[in-house]
Amino acid sequence: MTFELGPQTRTLARLAQAVRDDQLTDPTPCPAMAVRNLLGHLLGLSVAFRDAARKDLGPTTNTDPASAVPDIGPGWREELPKVLDELADAWRHPSAWTGMTRAGGVDLPGEVAGAVAIDELVVHGWDLARATGLPYDPDPAALQVSYDFLLAAAKEDDQGGGIFGPVVPVPDGDPLLDRAVGLSGRDPEWQRP
Repeated sequence: MTFELGPQTRTLARLAQAVRDDQLTDPTPCPAMAVRNLLGHLLGLSVAFRDAARKDLGPTTNTDPASAVPDIGPGWREELPKVLDELADAWRHPSAWTGMTRAGGVDLPGEVAGAVAIDELVVHGWDLARATGLPYDPDPAALQVSYDFLLAAAKEDDQGGGIFGPVVPVPDGDPLLDRAVGLSGRDPEWQRP
């Protein structure tokens, strides 16, 4: 199964461009990450998953994302949209979705890596929007992929730990984005301090 990442990467690029410089040190729903660190993480994961799609395995796909707190450089406003476009383009090739690849130092099937990439874009888009007070309307197809991925991961983990942290219970009738955020270990009610 393949998915189009372009609508979500464009949404994320627009969101990132709306971040003001005075917000770069603001806290985010990601513990120990300010907005600038979250943007750095988005840049790094976009490169890693771009290279994973291309099966260009090496330092970008071998690095554990938890090994260091990421940051941005002075050219991030130009670099991030470019890398997001490259990420979407790399996943348009059928070969990206087949065989094995690696991201974050973990070997996984291409189809799973694509779902992880979409999930990262959706959830971290929410993180960025929530931290900056910006409106966020993720691509509906990407949101569904993210939710399905997180729900499957939560069902596999009988401890309720989730893949990013303990699942935060969210009522079934709540919006799909809130339910995905809860499955990702985040509180959908998180507000900027």
